[in-house]
Amino acid sequence: QVQLVESGGGLVQAGGSLRLSCAASGSIININTLGWYRRAPGKQRELVATIIISGGGTSYADSVKGRFTISRDNTKNTVYLQMNSLKPEDTAVYYCNGKGIYYDGSYSRMFDSWGQGTQVIVSS
Repeated sequence: QVQLVESGGGLVQAGGSLRLSCAASGSIININTLGWYRRAPGKQRELVATIIISGGGTSYADSVKGRFTISRDNTKNTVYLQMNSLKPEDTAVYYCNGKGIYYDGSYSRMFDSWGQGTQVIVSS
């Protein structure tokens, strides 16, 4: 299987910055995309940003464009989310998602894995 572990959440004042990290591990053959999602209290989980590992193409939710930047380190199977100019409405649990192919000991299989989430709280 493939495990994703997030880190970097915390409490920050409005206007501040945080950097989230997500490291993927396991019998990974290839990662196609890594992304960040978030779930605010009382709301559904929403896409924040995604990155295509080969090529580096990115996409962002309109609400974070210009403030958040997603990047990756292919040598470490790690994705980052640099969050600047944070707003109270960015408060949420942030989840990392990865899609790709792994080896289960016998066959190559596709994975679509989630991390456990990291809390981000932005105070006004």
